Amino acid sequence: MRLPMVLARLRCGPLRRGCDVAESWLVLVTAVLMALAAPAAGVTAAHAVADAAARQHQDRHGVTAVLTEDPPARIGADPTGGVGGRAHATVRWTAADGTSRTGETRVPTGLRAGDRTTAWLNEDGALLRDPVTEVEATIQSIAIGTVAAGGTCLLLLAAERAGGVLIDRRRSALWEREWAAGDAQWGRRERGSP
Repeated sequence: MRLPMVLARLRCGPLRRGCDVAESWLVLVTAVLMALAAPAAGVTAAHAVADAAARQHQDRHGVTAVLTEDPPARIGADPTGGVGGRAHATVRWTAADGTSRTGETRVPTGLRAGDRTTAWLNEDGALLRDPVTEVEATIQSIAIGTVAAGGTCLLLLAAERAGGVLIDRRRSALWEREWAAGDAQWGRRERGSP
């Protein structure tokens, strides 16, 4: 519904019905909520993802680890360490208490047994996935923020359409009553005339 039609239905007039006014207010409120709530939901979701990425960097610390075996060859892997250029391999590192530990983590495919890499551990010394980079965190923040804003818009549009359906049902019921009253009135006129 276009804005001039919405504003025209809000004005007083002999043909203005309560359903028309309710529908106009529904559209207007939905538009205002979309303008305010969708960006707020997107920004909130993006900040939540960015905060989670920042906490991930605080909760993990890197240690130098040595590969105990060659990583398996990956078909189509980028040897420069780009997207898809990582494989799972067993590494050995020295824990804070001085003991030697081993575990499996993702390493660049160009490394061989005996090469050094970084393994990420939590406070308890358990091996974890690599933390997301700043670029990955930014991309995830933008994606999640966009999805949250879009989802909020879709939810508000669905609520507006559901309200519109209810208003249309009410309008149809009113028309039926008015037509029935009109038919009864016209029927009396026709019978009373000679």
